Amino acid sequence: MSTPRFATRLNSFASRPAGEWPHLDGKPTVLQMAARAAKVEGLTDLDLNFPDHLVEKPRVMARKLEDLGLAINGFAMRYYTNPAFKLGAFTHPDRQVRQEAIDLTKAGIDAAREAGSNLMTLWLGQDGFDYAFQADYQRLWDYEIDGIREVCQHDPECLISIEYKPNEPRSYSLMPDCATTLLAIRDVGAANLGVTLDFAHVLYADEQPAFAAALIARHSRLLGVHLNDGYAKRDDGLMVGAVHTVQTIELLRQIRKDGYEGAIYFDTFPDMTGLDPVQECDVNIRTVKRMLEVVDRLEQDNRLHDAMERQDAVSAQAILQNLMLGRS
Repeated sequence: MSTPRFATRLNSFASRPAGEWPHLDGKPTVLQMAARAAKVEGLTDLDLNFPDHLVEKPRVMARKLEDLGLAINGFAMRYYTNPAFKLGAFTHPDRQVRQEAIDLTKAGIDAAREAGSNLMTLWLGQDGFDYAFQADYQRLWDYEIDGIREVCQHDPECLISIEYKPNEPRSYSLMPDCATTLLAIRDVGAANLGVTLDFAHVLYADEQPAFAAALIARHSRLLGVHLNDGYAKRDDGLMVGAVHTVQTIELLRQIRKDGYEGAIYFDTFPDMTGLDPVQECDVNIRTVKRMLEVVDRLEQDNRLHDAMERQDAVSAQAILQNLMLGRS
């Protein structure tokens, strides 16, 4: 990973609107939020939700963001346009509703390409179930695989990335964890398909983030990294390193080792409690930069490699803590 690009969740910048737009009547526009995000030093990219954030033609949108000094890292699908999607997007029992979700995704891919991006993230949170005996699991899986395959085939030059999450809004997601997602990617069999790893999702899937990243690199490819933090009970969207500092550093070391060159995207929720989003994003960027400096120092310390070869947890922790906190 060379000099990292930093992207962020655009909706975060609607937080504490009175401080930025004291005379605002209603919600801030997409471009108002983008202009606010552009104030963050070191922020290079935004991700746009489709269709929510496409308020103008994709080329026009990209040009206006460029004028603000920001690029588009990628698009992310949102399946809210049809209330029927609550029962499933690619897995809805009605074939016409499934096709509507697939066609909406194809339109999103076309828009992303027109805007100059080649990354589409699929968070299929509506695809799952809530009750025993609600669905035929084999059929749900077939619907999901067929839908993902169709959107991958729509534009083989566009990267399609699955962002898995254990639940919410469905009680059980069809893509709840790393292993299940990798099984789906194997079944789809598309060369342009990969995984987006969201740190908080990984935590409450009861996974170790760096281990998940290593499995993805071995069996597929990592196309997106969403950094945040939480208490492993839900998608808290806390600031980077707020709870799991060591695990975040280990993840950064792993993805650098595996050759990840994509953006570091901050999927945090300052808007949930009215934090200053510019300050919050600025601290996230500074935190990751300092963590990467720790990774650099760890990589230069042959003792860590030797300790890991021996699976010597005590020595490895001592080395890490000395580098992070200084010697006592």
